[in-house]
Amino acid sequence: MRITRAGWAVMTVLSTLIVAASANYLSFDPGAFFTRQRATYLSHELPLYVHIFGALVALLVGPWQFSRRLRERRPRLHRRIGVTYLLGCLVGGVGALLMAPVAYGGAVTGAGFACLAVSWLVTGGAGLRAILDGRVIDHRRWMIRSFALTFAAVTLRLMLVVVAVAHLDFRTSYTAIAWLCWVPNLLLACWFTRRRPGPEAGAETRAESGAAA
Repeated sequence: MRITRAGWAVMTVLSTLIVAASANYLSFDPGAFFTRQRATYLSHELPLYVHIFGALVALLVGPWQFSRRLRERRPRLHRRIGVTYLLGCLVGGVGALLMAPVAYGGAVTGAGFACLAVSWLVTGGAGLRAILDGRVIDHRRWMIRSFALTFAAVTLRLMLVVVAVAHLDFRTSYTAIAWLCWVPNLLLACWFTRRRPGPEAGAETRAESGAAA
């Protein structure tokens, strides 16, 4: 259940690029709003900015919680990053739930984003509960699943580029993307973090025992 250096690097670079590209929202300039939703965003600015701020924080710091070197050499900093990440997920998830009913594309799109928000909150909460209980391996599993959902911000924008390049119908595509930006991410994370029988399971048990000691 170890993330490779190459995988971590790609994840970190893409996350940082999306944060940089989305930071213009924090200028509070309506000109930065999603054109088709500008009027809706203007009437829901508080939950919109709550979501944006929380999501950007989670996306920016999230990859660093998976740095093995940081976790082993600077455990206190690792914990602080984790707390910051989970607070970002909480704030961003609440904002997302408030914005889901007015999502562009209607009820199906809104349901997709609402389910994403709930899943985001649940996985983060499960990760927190696991580490408070001393279940380190379970904590890592849940945090990988949580960040897979945070990474939906990246996959959503990559899919929008494909839609633009392929000249697909935007409204129909956006409705599909509301689900496709996160469901495959979560399924892949669940497969990656599945419990494996054999020697690895024994190693995980020893890791849990060592952490508890």
